[in-house]
Amino acid sequence: MESKRQQKMASLLQQELAQVLQRDLPHLFGGGLVPSISTVKVTPDLAVARVYLSLLIGNDAPARLDAIEEHTKEIRYALGKRIGKQARVVPELTFYHDDSAAYAAHMDQVLSKLDIPAAAPEPDGDDDDAALPRPRLFNPSADE
Repeated sequence: MESKRQQKMASLLQQELAQVLQRDLPHLFGGGLVPSISTVKVTPDLAVARVYLSLLIGNDAPARLDAIEEHTKEIRYALGKRIGKQARVVPELTFYHDDSAAYAAHMDQVLSKLDIPAAAPEPDGDDDDAALPRPRLFNPSADE
């Protein structure tokens, strides 16, 4: 369970890292698509931030992640310039590939291939209700 402090720092890092990657350092990606940040998780001491990147387009996700990891110092420096007044220490950044969107698409495909038989139609309840005796809420013979 993350503390409020961790959640606030993670939110700040996610917003500012997105700005850094899109506006300050887009040249790091060679004119390609800039990855989006899906989640940031911060350790309790706020020293390390795990950044999960969504690299949806292309099958070269490991190569793109390696390219980002090569420029971690530049990214951290640019991030430090943006959050220097808001955070005491700029956390170390570790980048991970977030494949949850691809996994969700795969599971959707698997579920669509399942052959689930239709449920049998239920009989009308009108005929059955007439045959059953109704429970009595009170016993009139007990009052007498």
